Amino acid sequence: MRAMAGHGERIPTPNIPHSRFLPFSNDPHPTLDPFPLPPPCYKLGSAPASSRRVASRLVVALHCAHDPPIRAQLGHPPNIMAQLKAARVADVPMALDVLAAGAPATSAILAEVDAAGARSAAAGGGGGGGGQRFAVIGHRGKGMNALASPDRRMQEVKENSLRSFNEAARFPVDYVEFDVQVTKDGCPVIFHDNFIFTKEDGKILDKRVTDLQLEDFLLYGPQNEQGKGGKPLLRKLKDGRIVNWNVQSDDPLCTLQEAFEKVNPRLGFNIELKFDDNLEYQEEELTCILQAILKVVFEYAKDRPIIFSSFQPDAAQVMRKLQSTYPVYFLTNGGTEIYADVRRNSLEEAIKLCLASGMQGIVSEARGIFRHPAAVPKIKEANLSLLTYGTLNNVPEAVYMQHLMGVNGVIIDLVQEITEAVSELITVPEPDLNADNLSNGAAKDAATPHFSQCEISFLLRLIPELVQ
Repeated sequence: MRAMAGHGERIPTPNIPHSRFLPFSNDPHPTLDPFPLPPPCYKLGSAPASSRRVASRLVVALHCAHDPPIRAQLGHPPNIMAQLKAARVADVPMALDVLAAGAPATSAILAEVDAAGARSAAAGGGGGGGGQRFAVIGHRGKGMNALASPDRRMQEVKENSLRSFNEAARFPVDYVEFDVQVTKDGCPVIFHDNFIFTKEDGKILDKRVTDLQLEDFLLYGPQNEQGKGGKPLLRKLKDGRIVNWNVQSDDPLCTLQEAFEKVNPRLGFNIELKFDDNLEYQEEELTCILQAILKVVFEYAKDRPIIFSSFQPDAAQVMRKLQSTYPVYFLTNGGTEIYADVRRNSLEEAIKLCLASGMQGIVSEARGIFRHPAAVPKIKEANLSLLTYGTLNNVPEAVYMQHLMGVNGVIIDLVQEITEAVSELITVPEPDLNADNLSNGAAKDAATPHFSQCEISFLLRLIPELVQ
């Protein structure tokens, strides 16, 4: 039985401000001052040079990295990556040279963050990831499809498709992340949205994916059989518009079994267990769904590294109960959105849930980590792995800072650009199938850039102010 609302019900959050640097609200074209006055914080002019370089590029990135209207307003060319690499301290608004009186970060939090940096340095990580391999994970393959974006990279290849997964495998990614739902007749399929849209006789029709038989699900979009046409595939955007799902390189919808059989075997799979936030699921129903997924995994995974993850707390717990072969990570917005289920509302709650359930890690929205950097040492002390997702992970400097903070890996959309940047900023060994990996809690040694404790402390103080 299912009932509306429940775990996924959202509560208005007037006290949680959206960033003034990136358009995180649901408004697709927010009004944004191109160089708003940042909150008075730490005196950039007195910071070490390497910290100033990274901080300046972060400020530029937070202003204009992802929103095309703002990028156009600033006069930046489409290749924003080149701008970020060329950014100088002089590019940063002079307002950052204002010292704060009573900055919101408390001395206790800063002491905890400094202690985390000291522990990382003592472990040989130079203030970074504790000497562990930094994992790079392709989001829905080579990146999600943002159909309303003028950035053509976001419509390059159909997300969650065999083609997208194999395209990602051309780059030094360790895993691909994708969303799995189970059809009405018990087949795990790879699809992100809860509803699938098409047009018939001029009318737009929608069906819940989990109410479809497998045969019906596979009729949408391009078909594997040459010369056979499928139903038009449309998508509903966050602003309510329904548009044609047009990409430069299309591919048919696929099943989880096909992914195991046809995707480059060197890639690990981060399987997100997808559930509707607006439905409440009973344990019996969750068990049935997850067992259908496990049946395919156990039969076809072979030696492929696997991670399970879910935003649905009960689903994550049930998956952990059903098997101990593969790690289970809890997905969380990290407090950037508030839900009726308190387990979803903070990194602290995520830690509690993982420890109580025996889960092995947390996947947080990157903003949650930057807003609450003191949560990172707590996660590490709980012996949990930490991954992040979100638009900030398409900014090289934001990825680099997470590495310094001790994050174990990032889920990214701009696979080519970010893997290139990571190879420049962080020495990452080529993926090794024989090496330990995230799926068993260990990672290969990687060289870490050398930042002094003073530099790390400065950056960790600055960034939460930038993203609030």
